[in-house]
Amino acid sequence: MRIATVLAVLAACSRTQPSPQPKTETKTADYCRGRNTYTATPGELGSAGGSAIRPAHTFSIVARDPTTGELGVAVQSHWFSVGGLVTWAEPGVGAVATQSFVEPSYGPNGLALMRGGTSAPDAMAQLIAKDAQSASRQLGFVDAAGHAASHTGAKCIQFASSHVGNGFAVQSNLMGNDKVTPAMTAAYEAAKGDLADRLLAALDAGQAVGGDIRGCQSAAILVVSGDKTAPAWQRKLDLRVEDSPDPIAELHRLVVLARAYDHMNQGDAAIEKNDMAGAVEHYGTAAKLVPDNAEMVYWQAVALAGHGQVDAALPMFKRAFAADSAWIELTHRLIAPGIIPDTPAGHAAVERVLREAR
Repeated sequence: MRIATVLAVLAACSRTQPSPQPKTETKTADYCRGRNTYTATPGELGSAGGSAIRPAHTFSIVARDPTTGELGVAVQSHWFSVGGLVTWAEPGVGAVATQSFVEPSYGPNGLALMRGGTSAPDAMAQLIAKDAQSASRQLGFVDAAGHAASHTGAKCIQFASSHVGNGFAVQSNLMGNDKVTPAMTAAYEAAKGDLADRLLAALDAGQAVGGDIRGCQSAAILVVSGDKTAPAWQRKLDLRVEDSPDPIAELHRLVVLARAYDHMNQGDAAIEKNDMAGAVEHYGTAAKLVPDNAEMVYWQAVALAGHGQVDAALPMFKRAFAADSAWIELTHRLIAPGIIPDTPAGHAAVERVLREAR
């Protein structure tokens, strides 16, 4: 879609500054702006062995939605960019979390076995049997049929535990207490909404009872279709918070934003099919999700103006122009790439917008 492409190009040009890392105390960990505190006792952390690319002590959940077939994994840790190695999923195949003293090859290798028809428990068992350091690993697998499995090695740092439920598996290690896995399990089973909502509810619950003994830093969520014919690279959600004092809260915000942009894309698709009612519905839903987002307002206006709906677009252009005059300059540039048609009607629409919406 033309507008979605432009949005992607503009997004690639943006830059953000990294968030400062929160201060930590020697004995008491600050959980996400002081929600909870936990004081370690001497010798409580124990020890762990084994080799790994890097540690990813964390709590996570893998799950399959029994209604839609969607597959997903969500995670939080006090470690930078935890989603880069822990989260793996493939449409219609399965989802994997690989953590503790992490061995990332469990992700692609586990998915390859499940893609070939091996169940999640059998795939996990085969890979563990070949891993000399399996005692230092923690894993969660779920396949497209809803079979789930989890592994917590004997050398994972306490508090470490896991639970396998109906179509999901929860795992945690290096936790402040032994309540995290049970809390995540109960929250996931009781949560309403789609798979992403339920995964986030599990993370919220794990953090609320104590979470990682070191505090919070990064989080991620990955959700894919249950349709095996979907492209392997296709993601419904693939969001990461690399470094934040409150990564789960930021992940919630990004999920809402992702849903809003999905509605924007569906609105663009409806416009291209001359389905104005569908376009207005999707654009309206996006605006309700993120009402202060000037960019969404602007591109909704562009789509409408480009299809002759200038009267409907003018109030939206006014809002965007009032928020930032850069949108005025951008409007001058829309005809050359064909976003607004290079026709007398298209030129007239742009001239009217610039004249009446400034």
